[in-house]
Amino acid sequence: MEKTVVLYEGKAKKAYGTSNPRVIWMEFKDTATAFDGVKKGSIQDKGRINAALSAHLFGVLERAGIPTHFIERADERSLLVRNLKMFPVEVVVRNAAAGSIEKRYGLEHGTRFRKPLLEYFLKNDSLHDPMLNRQHVVVLGYMPERKLARAEELALKVNTVLSRYMKRRGFFLVDFKLEFGEQSGRVYLGDEISPDTCRIWDAGTGEIMDKDRFRLDLGAVEEHYEEVLRRLTA
Repeated sequence: MEKTVVLYEGKAKKAYGTSNPRVIWMEFKDTATAFDGVKKGSIQDKGRINAALSAHLFGVLERAGIPTHFIERADERSLLVRNLKMFPVEVVVRNAAAGSIEKRYGLEHGTRFRKPLLEYFLKNDSLHDPMLNRQHVVVLGYMPERKLARAEELALKVNTVLSRYMKRRGFFLVDFKLEFGEQSGRVYLGDEISPDTCRIWDAGTGEIMDKDRFRLDLGAVEEHYEEVLRRLTA
């Protein structure tokens, strides 16, 4: 299958049409941004790593009964995925305190939660992705209540599957963001699963293995992305 016209280009990915209107060619880029796009740069081979890791982890989730948009690898840094009508809501699953939630609620870094915490954010760069509650999501028309409930159910199942999978490979899954869409009325997990969208710490040392290395200028970003890929796909 060949890619055709560019349908959309974001900060980390570019989407192309294909000869099948139900299928999108999703290409991963090496560019990196942080702090609402204020910090910009690139991470060598990030596109290849994130494409490979997303394909692998979508496969793990599919085998656990979680429907995803992934169809197959198109090339080293591209996936063929279902053409979903995306909901403009990011669902964030948190297992411990890191990032913005620390400042919002005065939490100590790394505080473990008694159970997974779900948060919602509107995908809108011009509004700086404001936080939402369930009433905002439903009443303002971002997602129907039934489909929000399905997305929540899937998000918690993703957390269970990925947390266990990563724990067996020496990682602690701190938090991650998910995006959902629908095709023919069915809700699917979309976007990607990678160190760009997850906070991943080494379970033994607590070392940061994700995009926070870029955000916080910790260095060795490429090496840590490669290590995540190696350990999770071994």
